[in-house]
Amino acid sequence: MTGTAAPFAADDYRARMERAARSAAEAGLAGLLVAPGPDLVWLTGYAPTAATERLTLLVLAPGQDPVLVVPALEAPDAAKAVGASALTLRNWTDGKDPYAVTAPLLDTGGRFGISDNAWAMHLLGLQKALPGTSYASLTEALPMLRAVKDRAELELLAAAGAAADAAFEEIRKLSFGGRRESEVAADLADLLRRFGHSQVDFTIVASGPNGANPHHEVGDRVIERGDMVVLDFGGLKDGYGSDTSRTVHVGEPTAEERRVHDLVRAAQEAGFHAVRPGAACQEVDRAARAVIADAGYGEYFIHRTGHGIGVTTHEPPYMIEGEEQPLVPGMCFSVEPGVYLPGRFGVRIEDIVTVTESGGRRLNDTTREMVIVD
Repeated sequence: MTGTAAPFAADDYRARMERAARSAAEAGLAGLLVAPGPDLVWLTGYAPTAATERLTLLVLAPGQDPVLVVPALEAPDAAKAVGASALTLRNWTDGKDPYAVTAPLLDTGGRFGISDNAWAMHLLGLQKALPGTSYASLTEALPMLRAVKDRAELELLAAAGAAADAAFEEIRKLSFGGRRESEVAADLADLLRRFGHSQVDFTIVASGPNGANPHHEVGDRVIERGDMVVLDFGGLKDGYGSDTSRTVHVGEPTAEERRVHDLVRAAQEAGFHAVRPGAACQEVDRAARAVIADAGYGEYFIHRTGHGIGVTTHEPPYMIEGEEQPLVPGMCFSVEPGVYLPGRFGVRIEDIVTVTESGGRRLNDTTREMVIVD
């Protein structure tokens, strides 16, 4: 996580914490326990400069004022967070038991949702202090906690998408042939920062046969004329994520390469048009996958069609078979089908899409046609 939170007011964070506490009660939980990470930033605006072994924990429970338990030496920084005025700070000093400070805030026999990234030692400490309690990960208990974005969040996501688009428009002007993947990836990272990203999470540059690996680690392979090159890049701008993929070709493609690219583009279009309020997430996956399967390439589409995005670049909801969560206006997620031919090449096309009252709206607007580069 970046230490830079998006520009929200204390009332925004208060409303989020109240909503989270209500959601916990509706899910049958006694409350939520939120450790440093994206959930804490989203709920309070507080991002410790470094997550340490010292316990930091936001306690949210229905009918109870929010409390942030923090180490005493970090309390001054926590007090500066925009959302600090909407909660109570309770600090503990080195040499004291932080779980003894936290325990009185919890129902001794309650079941709590807890951040996925909470340290095991902290969870075990709470269980030892309160043996009657039980816990569920936030992703399991409240997977849609951050899924529906408000207007301000949508504007920030749109701005992050526009910045990623600007980076693509610049990278396509540069030479690819004869350069290493790592060099192009470095250019992409520089461009994302130039257009306002404070954090670059990934810059995949997968050329030729490397394109058949959806999560290829950028290496020193020299990009050759005739290569298909998958570009997948994103990060955080003003606290909100970007993630887009385009597949370019060095020089003129073969008829087969054009055919596969056109197929993926058609699948991506089908997935996008499946986005509408009330549709299940899996319907987006089914729509995109059907296009690829009907063309005989089904076995080469080897990942889900999409993932949510917000204060992180990967979060619920997920566009995958079996996910029956209905789409709701304000949800944002990727639509990114692909075809990966082992030892040969791959193609992926990805946009971030938000659900509107009547369908979907793309937050990426660069061309989805085949782009020829030098």
